[in-house]
Amino acid sequence: MARAKFFLAVDDALREACRQAHLDAANIEFESVCLGFSGGAADKDAYSREFLRSRQYKITHDAEIALSGATGGEPGIIIIAGTGSMAFGRNAAGTTGRAGGWGYVFGDEGGGFDITRRALRAALRSEEGWGPSTALHRILLDETGSPDANALMHRFYTPEFSRPQVAALSKVVNRAAESGDVVAVEILRNAAAELMTYVDGVYHQLFTIGEHPAIAHIGGVFQSEIVRCEFARLAYERTGSEPTPPRFGPAAGALLEALRADGNQCPLSSIPKWEK
Repeated sequence: MARAKFFLAVDDALREACRQAHLDAANIEFESVCLGFSGGAADKDAYSREFLRSRQYKITHDAEIALSGATGGEPGIIIIAGTGSMAFGRNAAGTTGRAGGWGYVFGDEGGGFDITRRALRAALRSEEGWGPSTALHRILLDETGSPDANALMHRFYTPEFSRPQVAALSKVVNRAAESGDVVAVEILRNAAAELMTYVDGVYHQLFTIGEHPAIAHIGGVFQSEIVRCEFARLAYERTGSEPTPPRFGPAAGALLEALRADGNQCPLSSIPKWEK
């Protein structure tokens, strides 16, 4: 079943890419391909080589192609904060390092799921009378149609709410923070600090004090201005680098990695404008 789903997903993507490039997907052989997969590449390497014909292969994870796109193939660090969170980096010597990405049970600090979890905890404490009053209590109940925070907590334990659905509620935490709720503001600032700890870990693995690598941020959590500003402050304070959005997307990163695997370097100007 996993193999069939893999083939279908890759086949659809390949056919669409070839259609846009006016190529025949059934008879194409590549000089070099790079595929970046979520969840790692170890179980997908054999499938990829069987399905795609190419002279060179680079089968990797999605964080590496996200980094390559974000920095235009240059050394640096990318911090990813969507439903979960992790940081990945590469230095000038080509050495890579990562931090986080442990999943919602043991990690993913600063990600959307973690932000919502902390918000629900704050709502529960407020409801039970041992925590400060917070607008998060009413906002979460209204958003989910729950009678109280305790009932919402139990709903979160059921299949009714998937992890992405729980993480999506981090947007209402940002709404509360923008309205001045001090508990929500603190949750978002703490999220930025947690994300910075991942960057710290990668920075100290790959770079020396005084180096100022490019740092890019990606993911829905960074749509929050509070998170972005606090993260930028911490990043500059600790590394001297000013974080930016990605220069290019993961697809462009995969292109750069495919060219690198084939011994070529791709100028940024050659990357299609739609990837910027």
